[in-house]
Formats: sequence, C-alpha cells, structure tokens
Amino acid sequence: MEWVRERDLLIAQTLAFVQSVSDKKRNAERLGSRLDTKPRIEAAPIDAIKIVEPPASMRFNPQASIQQASIQQAAIQQASIQQAAIQALRINISGDFRTEIQNRVANFRAHQQRFNRERAEYFSATLTKLRTAIENDSAPDRSDRTPPRR
Repeated sequence: MEWVRERDLLIAQTLAFVQSVSDKKRNAERLGSRLDTKPRIEAAPIDAIKIVEPPASMRFNPQASIQQASIQQAAIQQASIQQAAIQALRINISGDFRTEIQNRVANFRAHQQRFNRERAEYFSATLTKLRTAIENDSAPDRSDRTPPRR
C-alpha cells in the first residue's frame, strides 16, 4: 500500500502549504498599513564592531581543507546520483500510474458510450413497434394464451 502512504504525505504537504499561505494572509492583514513604510536601517557605531579571532581548531589548514573538500565533493556526487535515481524511479512510476489511469478512464468512457448506444437502439426499436401498433390500430395477438381458469 505504497500509494496510500504517498497520498497521505501529499495531503499533509497540501495542508501545510495552505496553512502557511493563510498565515501569511493573516499577518499581512494584521500589519495593514505598515507594509507601505520603508524598512528601518540602523547603523552600528564603528567602536561597537569587534573583530573576533577564530579558534585554533578552525584556522586555515591547506592539507586538511583539501581532504575535506574531496570528501565533501564525493558525498555531493553520491547524493546527486541517489537523487537522480530516485527522480528517475518517480518519473517512471508516475508515468506508469498516469498511463494506467488514462487507460482505465478510456475503457470506462467506451463502456458508457456502448451502454448509451444500446439504450438508444432499444428505445428507438420499442418506439417503432409502438408506432406500428398504433398505426395499425390492432391489439396485440393473444391467441397463443390460454384463458385464465376460474
């Protein structure tokens, strides 16, 4: 039941999105006219700015930074390969679901059209019989029936 979990996740994401949008609207309405005002820019005095030295463990080490960069690059490549595989799988799965749904809808429509066509043919045949009977002004032949017993 993988599709049930995916459906529930989609519903949860949609609800979160709707709530975030409604919260933004409420905040905008609450702020009202303050949205038209320009933002305040505060300047700090130069004396208040302090230069902080990084700790020794964080100082630049060229050899360590090269190793870390290669490790990070390998991790990024691995993650991108995994994401590409997942996206390819999602695309194929969604494509399969899409074609399956399209096929089912097409079969349903064909079935409904067949029913409508058969109903129209039956109606026209019955109406033709009725008109023929009215034009001939004859009652249906009941000679094949036996009279009821009393």
